[in-house]
Amino acid sequence: MRLTKQFLFLTFAVLAISCGRKVSDVDKKVNDLLSQMTLQEKIGQMNQISVGGDVSNFAGAIRDGQVGSILNEVDPVKINEYQRIAVEETRLGIPLLVARDVIHGFHTVFPIPLGLAATFDPQLVEEVARVAAIEATAQGIRWTFSPMLDIARDPRWGRIAEGSGEDPYLDARMAEAMVYGYQGRTSDSTSMAACIKHFVGYGAAEGGRDYNSTLIPENLLRNVYLPPFEAAVNAGAMTLMTSFNDNDGVPSTGNKHVVKEILRGEWGFDGLVVTDWNSMGEMINHGFAEDRPDAAKKALEAGVDMDMMTYGFIGHLEEMVRSGEVKESQIDAAVRNILRIKVKLGLFEHPYINVEAAEKVQYAPEHLAAAQKSAEESAILLKNDGTLPLKEGLRILVTGPMADAPHDQLGTWVFDGEKSHTVTPLKALQERFPGKVTYVPGLTYSRQERDNFSDVVAAARRADVVLAFLGEESILSGEAHSLADLNLIGSQSELLKALRATGKPVVASIMAGRPLTIERDLENCSAMLYSFHPGTMGGPAIVNLLTGEANPSGKTPVTFLRTVGQAPMYYNHNMTGRPYSGELLMKDIALEAGQTSLGNTSYYLDYGAYPLFPFGFGLSYTSFEYSGISLDRQEYRAEDTIGITFTLANTGSREGTEVAQVYVRDLVGSIARPVKELKHFERITLAAGESRTVKVELPVSSLAFFGLDGSRKVEPGKFQLWVAGDSASGEPVEFEVE
Repeated sequence: MRLTKQFLFLTFAVLAISCGRKVSDVDKKVNDLLSQMTLQEKIGQMNQISVGGDVSNFAGAIRDGQVGSILNEVDPVKINEYQRIAVEETRLGIPLLVARDVIHGFHTVFPIPLGLAATFDPQLVEEVARVAAIEATAQGIRWTFSPMLDIARDPRWGRIAEGSGEDPYLDARMAEAMVYGYQGRTSDSTSMAACIKHFVGYGAAEGGRDYNSTLIPENLLRNVYLPPFEAAVNAGAMTLMTSFNDNDGVPSTGNKHVVKEILRGEWGFDGLVVTDWNSMGEMINHGFAEDRPDAAKKALEAGVDMDMMTYGFIGHLEEMVRSGEVKESQIDAAVRNILRIKVKLGLFEHPYINVEAAEKVQYAPEHLAAAQKSAEESAILLKNDGTLPLKEGLRILVTGPMADAPHDQLGTWVFDGEKSHTVTPLKALQERFPGKVTYVPGLTYSRQERDNFSDVVAAARRADVVLAFLGEESILSGEAHSLADLNLIGSQSELLKALRATGKPVVASIMAGRPLTIERDLENCSAMLYSFHPGTMGGPAIVNLLTGEANPSGKTPVTFLRTVGQAPMYYNHNMTGRPYSGELLMKDIALEAGQTSLGNTSYYLDYGAYPLFPFGFGLSYTSFEYSGISLDRQEYRAEDTIGITFTLANTGSREGTEVAQVYVRDLVGSIARPVKELKHFERITLAAGESRTVKVELPVSSLAFFGLDGSRKVEPGKFQLWVAGDSASGEPVEFEVE
């Protein structure tokens, strides 16, 4: 047995995969190993379990070949021991694949993914994911369950925090960046396999209630919900996770159409498909599977390779193969996908971690610098009457539950970030303005109710400016944390109103996991800076923005609603048969008016047609002007490229960065088309008074969509195109596709 294991170990050591190694070579090695495996050993590779409880039983399961992957162990000493058992005490010496939810950083925590999307900066997001991979792999984590690519159009859904918002194009660009960052442009010991999730449609959960059903028709699925996943697959994502929801009655983990036919068949994905935590078993709750053996069979037939925490494969597949219910060739296909990832990551050559070196990379100066930069770029300036940036020499009152909340500032899905390393706004302000900062919390946590704010109001009257740090605790967003009320919780709005009544300028700085309904709060502040939980270095980043050392450049990655009753509302909706053409609001309707439509169209009688802030919106301390928008031609063929030219001018008094956005509308299609679709964006930095002519090349092929015949193509017809600073601005130019 020892000779066999050493021979195989040396064989795979030679394998050391570089990015230039041909996939066929990998498959040959995988097939060589697979041919020597027993049925039990194969099924063991398909079992992923979480570390916890009695670790002696856990080690025994590894020794018996019943575990292919583990999750939730981050101690490098223990990981080395588990790998030693797998490599040295099993017949074939197959290493474990160690996984963890590294969602927006490992120890160094970055803004939540929704905040990263607000940067509109894929290059920076790739850098962020690379840092996360470097820190996580140093401790033995080689597989992360990220990025989440669920299109989220309903802010009631708690997991909106984990994705890139409502737009498929932005989501796709962020997906590519995170895949490249986690896995690296070339494969080495810092490569961490990305897991694109949740496949598919999870973000459309009914009513914004987590785990709920979805009803996404085929055209909508292909034109909105699938494109980010396809982009990530094309970027080389190694793994994919099925989702909890059923769509049109079919749970994702048992959905042959999306997993086997689209993912495997149409896209040619040969990576590892894993269930979400017990999503195989939950098919029984859905009423889609009779029992656990039935669930295991349906998941395998759909194209799932690995079971996370259901014990369905390990408990039942062997018996089903023996009885003929399941073919061993189906299991072989799944195990090939698992082994292929282990080979690509170089685990056979380097299964162990250098424990002494593991801690040296955590919180490296360059990692903290990237965390601060990402927090600066992700913050969105929503209002400013000139109070910001702050002037020197001011007496500052700092208040609010998020001013000094090192845990909550990190945001949702943080398992390994340490609040002792968090730099809060209060700490950063005290360091920046020694002797000028007074701190009166007002509220100690976001949910707190309080009737009297006399102490805070008294302090505000003695100050020159009030900085109120508001928002929501990290536990109030993320998985299983949906909300029906999106207003600032507790007595935060009352605190803000009391501060405003002092007559002093009040700056509201919001830290939250979703776009809250803050319309009522805007009137009670002079300026508002919005950060989706900004992470470890959020404090210095926010202070840099408040003082003008950094100029806000973040843009809304999701529509901000006036009231939760508008949900779901998103910019890229279809045109209706009676599109909005003016408002007759409830207050304007005459008493005993006749029972007709009164000429009203598609909007709410109480809140009108528009959101509070549109997708792509964000202010700056300078101003930008677009002019000279033109196309190189008026007519194009499907294989052509559209040449777009425009001039962007910084018309203000300081340097700033604008996110220029290109939107297109297909006026007539075989199915109704969205009123606008984002097709390109780029960050452009200009000095005060500088103007620049910008050229964009947009392939006509990017206008393709899945139409009435079920095929993806560019349909001929007339189009409109906008270049602007958000989805609601600008004037269109027209062109035609032959």
